[in-house]
Amino acid sequence: MDRLKLFIPFVVFAVLSVLLYQGLKKDPNDLPSALIGKPVPSFSLPSLGDPAKALTEKDFQGSPYLLNVWATWCPSCKVEHPYLLKLAEMGIPIVGLNYRDDSADAIALLKSLKDPYIANIADEEGRLGLDLGVYGAPETFVVDAQGIIQYRLAGVITEELWTSEIAPIFFGD
Repeated sequence: MDRLKLFIPFVVFAVLSVLLYQGLKKDPNDLPSALIGKPVPSFSLPSLGDPAKALTEKDFQGSPYLLNVWATWCPSCKVEHPYLLKLAEMGIPIVGLNYRDDSADAIALLKSLKDPYIANIADEEGRLGLDLGVYGAPETFVVDAQGIIQYRLAGVITEELWTSEIAPIFFGD
């Protein structure tokens, strides 16, 4: 029995090695969303540019769009911004979700960098972000014409990601 106890550390090491090796094969940016195939959560939040105007999930149904979570405190959002402008110029509708941010700072940033969004939802308390399962910014959701979330990207949209992953889903290829 004492000889078997000598093999316990080896067995534990072997099991941990296999588990860690399997983890190396996973993409750390691949954060699955429980909302894929489900509607955008219900919300009524102010428009960033016009706080008296309430926006809801129903305002955006009827055609597909990108729901882009961003903030002024997010350095990656500034990296992503030029490509969002390019997508907007291509006619891709993008709805912004200004997440846990100061609205005045957000408006000033959009004035200085140009605004790629057809509308911007002010989520100062982060309620909608929480309902969407947002980990941070930037995050982008592909939402179909019926308001169903089809895809989620945690991180910066690049031309390569748009072409290889997002556009086929967005256009329903």
